[in-house]
Amino acid sequence: MRPWIIALVCAVSAAPALARDGSACADLADIALPNADVTLAQPAAATDSLPAHCRVQGTIWPATRFELRLPDEWNAKFYMAGCGGFCGQVPADSPDRFNAINHALVRGYAAATMNGGHWGTGATDARWAAADPVAEADWGYRAVEETTAAAKSLTRAFYAADPDYSYFQGCSTGGRMANMAALRRPQDFDGIISGAPALDYPGLVGTHFAWLAQSNMDGDGAPILEPEDAKVVADAVLAACDADDGVEDGMLSDPASCAFDPSMLDLPPEKIAVLRDWYAPPRNSAGEVLYPASVPLGSEPYWPLWLTGLPGGDGALVPNAFGPNFLRYMAFPTDPPAEWSIADFDFDADPARMAPMAGIYNSDDPDLSAFRTAGGKLLMYHGMADAIVFPGKTLDYWEQLAETTGTDFARLFMIPGMDHCGIQGTGPGIDQAGFDPLTAIEDWVERGLAPDRLATTKTLNGEEQWSRPVCAHPARARFDGEGDWRRAESWSCD
Repeated sequence: MRPWIIALVCAVSAAPALARDGSACADLADIALPNADVTLAQPAAATDSLPAHCRVQGTIWPATRFELRLPDEWNAKFYMAGCGGFCGQVPADSPDRFNAINHALVRGYAAATMNGGHWGTGATDARWAAADPVAEADWGYRAVEETTAAAKSLTRAFYAADPDYSYFQGCSTGGRMANMAALRRPQDFDGIISGAPALDYPGLVGTHFAWLAQSNMDGDGAPILEPEDAKVVADAVLAACDADDGVEDGMLSDPASCAFDPSMLDLPPEKIAVLRDWYAPPRNSAGEVLYPASVPLGSEPYWPLWLTGLPGGDGALVPNAFGPNFLRYMAFPTDPPAEWSIADFDFDADPARMAPMAGIYNSDDPDLSAFRTAGGKLLMYHGMADAIVFPGKTLDYWEQLAETTGTDFARLFMIPGMDHCGIQGTGPGIDQAGFDPLTAIEDWVERGLAPDRLATTKTLNGEEQWSRPVCAHPARARFDGEGDWRRAESWSCD
C-alpha cells in the first residue's frame, strides 16, 4: 500500500464515522432520478487500498455516464472530481490525486466522477463533438451539474442525510470545470480546488495551440524543433537563471524574471525563431495579443511529452492531437471541412469565429460574487513549468478576480518547477503526490483556517529529495540563506 494511502486510512479510522440507516446499496437501483438511470448498484468489499463501499453507476441522458462510491463508514462529506482533456471515460479507478476519487473515498467521502458527457477513446479524442451541440454543452458544463445533482440525491437516499460539506476538485479541463461550478452553481460546493485550469479553451487550445503548431512548421509542414532540442534549451535556461533565487535546484522560482535570450543558443536561425514565437503570446497580423500567456521559461524539461515529441515517438500531444481535434470538432459553431488542418488556422479571422463556443466552454468570468456570498472557498494552483496550460492565463485571471470580486475567499498557489497537474514526476518539480490541497481546503471551510502556504515535498524513486513551502500568491518562498535548502524550515514566505 502506498504511504499516503496508509496515512489516510489511519486518519479516517481515527475520525468518527456516521452509521448508515438509509437505503441498502441494491435499493439505489430502483430510485427514480430526473433525466437519469441507475444502471448498477452493488456492494464492493474492502481491499488493501479501498474501504468497503456501495458502487453506483448511471447514465444521465443522453450520454453522461457517472460513478458514485458510497463508503460504509461515511465522513458526512461529498466529493466530486472533474476529468481531463476531452474526457470520454469514467476515471473511477484512476490512481491519480487529481481528476480522481479513490483518494477521497479512502478518507470516507461519498465520491463521484463522470465522463464529461460522452464516450471517447481517450482524452484527446474529440470526434464525439462532430456537429453535436448537445454533446458540446454537456462537456462544457451540464455533465458536472447533472452528475452533482444525481450523486447528491443518491447519497441522501443511502445515508438518509445530506452531506455536511461538499467539495469539488479538478485539474486542467477539471480545473475549468471547477471554476465553472463556482460560476454557474455557487451553492453546490463549499470548497473548490481548481488546478491548472484551462479557463479559455478557444483561446488556449484553439488560437494558442495553432500558434505553437504553425510556428514550428517548415515549408513542408514538418516540425522544425526536434525532440533532442528540448534538452539543449532546458540546459541553457537553467544556466542562465537557476541560481537567481540563491539555490541551484534545477528549476526556476520566478520564470518572469529570467532574462534568457534564445539567440544565445548554438542552434540554426529557424529554430531560434520558433523559440522566440513560443516564448511570446500569439498575435494577429496587426500585432494584437490574442491570448494573455506564453510557454513559460523553465518548462523545457516537460516539452518532449507536450510540445516537441519524444525521440522515436508519435509526436507531441499539443500540436498533433489536442489542438487539431479541438479545432476540427469543437471550436467553431459549424465544423470546418474534413480537409481542414491546423495549418489553415487564420489568426485574423478564426478567433472571432470561435466566440460563440467560448460562451459554452469558458469559465474565466471573474465575477464569482455569488459563490463568495454563499460562503464558498476557492483554492487555485498552477505549476509554473506547465507546458500545456500556460500559467500566465491563471495569473491574468487572478488579477481580474481581485478587481471584480476580491480574493478574500480565494487563494492561488503558483508552484515552481511543477509540470501540468504534476503529471510528470521525473522533472525538477514536485509531482501530484507532493502536496495536499484537499486537506488545505477542508481546514479552510470547516475550521476557518485560510491557507497562507502549502507544504510541498519532492520525491524521486521513493526517496525524499527536498521539502519547502509554496506561498499564497503574490508571496513567494525565499531561501533564508542559512541551513540546508532541502529542508522546509530554511524557507520563508514574503
